[in-house]
Amino acid sequence: MFTKKDIEYKTIFVVNCISDRNMRVSNGELLLEETDRSGNSKTLTKMPFQKILALFVIGNISITTPLIEKCKKFNVALVVMKYSLRPVFFWSDSAEANYILRKKQHLMDKDDISIAKVLVKNKITNQIQLLKNTRKKDSFTTNALNVCDKCLLMIDFTNNCNELMGVEGLASKNFFIAYYQDLNWVARRPRGKCDEINVTLDIGYTILFNFVESFVRMFGFDIYIGVFHKLWFKRKSLICDIMEPFRCIIDKTVRIAFNRNQFNKKDFMVVKGEYVLKRECSTEYYKLFFNSLIPYKNDIFCYVHEYYRAFMRSSTPNTYPSFLI
Repeated sequence: MFTKKDIEYKTIFVVNCISDRNMRVSNGELLLEETDRSGNSKTLTKMPFQKILALFVIGNISITTPLIEKCKKFNVALVVMKYSLRPVFFWSDSAEANYILRKKQHLMDKDDISIAKVLVKNKITNQIQLLKNTRKKDSFTTNALNVCDKCLLMIDFTNNCNELMGVEGLASKNFFIAYYQDLNWVARRPRGKCDEINVTLDIGYTILFNFVESFVRMFGFDIYIGVFHKLWFKRKSLICDIMEPFRCIIDKTVRIAFNRNQFNKKDFMVVKGEYVLKRECSTEYYKLFFNSLIPYKNDIFCYVHEYYRAFMRSSTPNTYPSFLI
């Protein structure tokens, strides 16, 4: 199992395969190569496996057996995604033999929302902080702050997951209205592709999801058993849970990027009534999101580590970790 020093030493390697590229092993190092039109290969970069924490591959790439063997030896997570960021392959030499942890997950009371309350409180607390950081005093921001403060108080009085989801949804609705008011915000519609901001948030949350998963798998959790998001076919509910406090990183990145014109509505096109990011613009978007997450890799690892320890000890909810933006 990794330690905090390992995480500090290792890096996240992101490969965006717009052109023909392949990864292979040479002299114990990872080589990223690109093939030109004449068929000649050129080495773009190389890195020792000892320094790699995870490989995120976006697009089409050739992966060799020696590469997988090296990933297994040095416990490097390998995530392969389509251009749409839909994961098609996730490999990690995780602690799946941690049967004690998984047994505790399966024996957990499915109606117990005490840990879920901690996660939602953490998320709303970060939303409040982001709103305060805007230094706006308009009616939207003032109302959102008031609603979020009330929601924090309401959480203690929720009795089931549906009530908790209602409180979380109320806080998020008002947060988005105030936080993105300068970007002509309408409503949050996950995976609806109804406008540029929603599509960009979906991209960021997807990258965050895969980023968090690479850490959670290190400890041997059954990622399909959550405490807030319940069991659903093929849904990695625990990842959905643990990413909640970190959504604020993506929210902040999107707002800043659009305000600085790093992201632009011209980067999108409408296909069959849905907004789609242009392929030639995807590299900059993915790069900016990963660059916004990588500085928090230690925070995410420590959070998951403390969550794991608290869960294994059957600790009281107030001893579970929190992440503050």
